[in-house]
Amino acid sequence: MNRPVVVGVDGSPASLAAAEQAAHAAVLRAAPLHLVHGYLHPLGYGVPLNPYDLGVPAPSQEAQQMLERTAAELADRWSGLTVQARQVAGGAGATLVEESRRADLVVVGSRGLGGFTGLLLGSVGAQVAAHAHCPVLVVPPQTPPPGEVDGPVLVGVDGSPAAGVAADQAAAEAVRRGVPLVLVHVGPTPQERDGADDEQAEASYRASAVRLLAEASAAVRAGHPDVVLREHPVRAAGVAQGLIEAGATASVLAVGTRGRGGFTGLLLGSVSQAVVQHAHCPVLVAHPHR
Repeated sequence: MNRPVVVGVDGSPASLAAAEQAAHAAVLRAAPLHLVHGYLHPLGYGVPLNPYDLGVPAPSQEAQQMLERTAAELADRWSGLTVQARQVAGGAGATLVEESRRADLVVVGSRGLGGFTGLLLGSVGAQVAAHAHCPVLVVPPQTPPPGEVDGPVLVGVDGSPAAGVAADQAAAEAVRRGVPLVLVHVGPTPQERDGADDEQAEASYRASAVRLLAEASAAVRAGHPDVVLREHPVRAAGVAQGLIEAGATASVLAVGTRGRGGFTGLLLGSVSQAVVQHAHCPVLVAHPHR
């Protein structure tokens, strides 16, 4: 089945930038692109009326024109791209999560219409990143248009199953883009580790990091023999900070939904949340297709 790339579009600059990245992703996958606009009843929720009196909300003509205009512009810029555009009754986040059941990738802007200034990841982006049934690409503001950045794909690895899924999906993305994949393992600085002055403890840490990266590399190469692979151990004050700094020149930074130390039931771990919030490039939040 040729799953589509789905992108949420509401007419905001953030969503239009996400749509451009989604078009690029669809071309790389030879997949159709679906532009989706989720809409609610104009009276909203919490109206003190019998819900059956409200009826099914009607799609907006203005939104439909925005979708059709965006679809036409993308199809004109991206040769061979097949684009569909439609409105779906429902909240934007819930709509995209449902669409993700049938998608190869869902793309969202970091903040759409109604987003609060200073809120780096809007409620829609956070909901989709945490609950999607397929990988999610979160596109931050001021992301350069596709083709202007040819940096590597970076992925954080820590030996957890979630990191393994992220490395696999990041490798596939690197092969599609024709760029190297960099496996990044972030460890504490010597000053932050217990036994910072213990040379034996430092040597043990370095050996552990080398072993973890080697195991991650072997797993990636087994599934993606064509990928150009690099290993990059990093020392930083925190894992998220290390990944964000390492990804400063990346085209995509991939993270798992929850790594080592994550709490059961927490769908998006603290490191992944911080990376999605503060990364300077698109962030691929890895989810297995379910």
